[in-house]
Amino acid sequence: MKALLHDLAPKMLGDIPFEIFDHGSKPQLLLRLPERLRGYASFLPPTWRIVVVLDRDADDCRVLKQALEDIAEHAGLVSRTRAGGKPWSVVHRIAIEELEAWFFGDWDAVRRAYPRVPETIPRKAKYRDPDAISGGTWEAFLRVLQDAGYFPGGLRKIEAVEKIAPHMNPVRNGSRSFQALRAVLAEFA
Repeated sequence: MKALLHDLAPKMLGDIPFEIFDHGSKPQLLLRLPERLRGYASFLPPTWRIVVVLDRDADDCRVLKQALEDIAEHAGLVSRTRAGGKPWSVVHRIAIEELEAWFFGDWDAVRRAYPRVPETIPRKAKYRDPDAISGGTWEAFLRVLQDAGYFPGGLRKIEAVEKIAPHMNPVRNGSRSFQALRAVLAEFA
């Protein structure tokens, strides 16, 4: 996620400065987030925003979002969801089901990075809705790449991100969860 956002955030934020903090894994993020947000609550300037981005994986999206909202509230920060149109400090965005859904959402970028993958993938029923791919998004992504002769030993995620992200166009991405992230970042820009 960090590698992807490093490439995509400037496309969506323009000249607005930002920092990306990687916690290594979703469990580590959820473990460290309460303390980190409490720290931010003690000094966060009113013009700064915190965007928490993570994969849904197999979690119930509503339960995960509620947990994130509760963490922010307990830290003393107002979330965008709970602000009711008033100023807020933190927003949560969840990749449904995983970051690889965002690749399926911009298949042109994938094809530029990996030209042997079929152009027709987004027209196949099981891939039409990037956020509804069943059986694991990264597993489906790996299968498509391996069928085209890439990554025979397994998906090297950072390598894939570094090849695909420079070609991604945030506006054309068909993933609803990606568009939710893009929309909130557009508010800043």
